[in-house]
Amino acid sequence: MSEILSIFLKAAIVDNVVLIQYLAICPFVGMTNDTEKAVGMGLATTFVIILATLVTWPLYNFVMIPLHLEFLQTLFFILVIASLVQLVEFFLKKQVPSLYNSMGVYLALITTNCAVLGVTINCIGKNYNYAHSMVYAFGTAMGFLLSMVIMSGVRSRLKTANVPHAFKGTPILYISAGLLSLAFLGFKGLIK
Repeated sequence: MSEILSIFLKAAIVDNVVLIQYLAICPFVGMTNDTEKAVGMGLATTFVIILATLVTWPLYNFVMIPLHLEFLQTLFFILVIASLVQLVEFFLKKQVPSLYNSMGVYLALITTNCAVLGVTINCIGKNYNYAHSMVYAFGTAMGFLLSMVIMSGVRSRLKTANVPHAFKGTPILYISAGLLSLAFLGFKGLIK
């Protein structure tokens, strides 16, 4: 049980996919100007990360390794992720059209979200078994959601803050993201 908790905490906080590994910066910057959009993007990405890991781990271990197709790992994983994003897109379009419309092009960008691909490749690279891979995927997804929500909160505060003219807009956004990243670096010694 402690090993599972360790994998989860390390994936979510210690090695946060956005603030420590610097993956998924595009949605982090593009979708955090509104908390509702940030949460929607975080949940959609969570769903895709978990489903992608659910599919890619067995695909790699039970199909690609026996057939010696490991060198096609990235190609296969991208095809699986693109298919899953299409499913999420169809679901949101039918069930939550307001979120679908507000996400715009960023929903399609989940296909090229390097966090999703990074999780699937990391599960293989870290030699996790299936259960540990799922915990790692869930932890990484929760870390992505956490970073999105925190940044949306920071950005909502920045709208009313007295920011010097030279730092308004993109500069203060990147300064804030850098400070958040430094804060998360403080968790590095938490779990080895």
